[in-house]
Amino acid sequence: MTDTAPTDTDLRSLADRLAVQDVMIRYATSVDARDMKRYASCFTADVEVAGFGNTTFSDRGVYVDWVIEALKRYERTQHLIGNQEVVLDGDRAHLRSYVQATHLLADDPTKLMVLWAVYDDQLVRTAEGWQITRHELQPLIAPSIIDRTPR
Repeated sequence: MTDTAPTDTDLRSLADRLAVQDVMIRYATSVDARDMKRYASCFTADVEVAGFGNTTFSDRGVYVDWVIEALKRYERTQHLIGNQEVVLDGDRAHLRSYVQATHLLADDPTKLMVLWAVYDDQLVRTAEGWQITRHELQPLIAPSIIDRTPR
């Protein structure tokens, strides 16, 4: 077997793949830290967002405002990103990420809401780096409420 050095194209592809995956890590850590400016930076201004209830959003500001309101129902959240599959196509990318999202209910801190889902995202390379142009939540199972009351 002959070892060959990676080409510039190989290195660019690896860098793009990591940068695309990093968008979803930034998404999760920003929403959990309630850093909404950083969270908003994950999206293009005209992002389309689906799967979060019955509303489809087509504006970053409107969507982020909705998220800010939705987060008021939770004292804390933790979004764990698992398997990620990236398909690159020049300045566009498709990213599927498994997510397990845990939410501590603000009105009853003895309860957790846990969601297992997939984020299905389309991204584009912009002057600010890779950003999400379409974001869809696809639940794998219905959210579960877990009682954390000591027994």
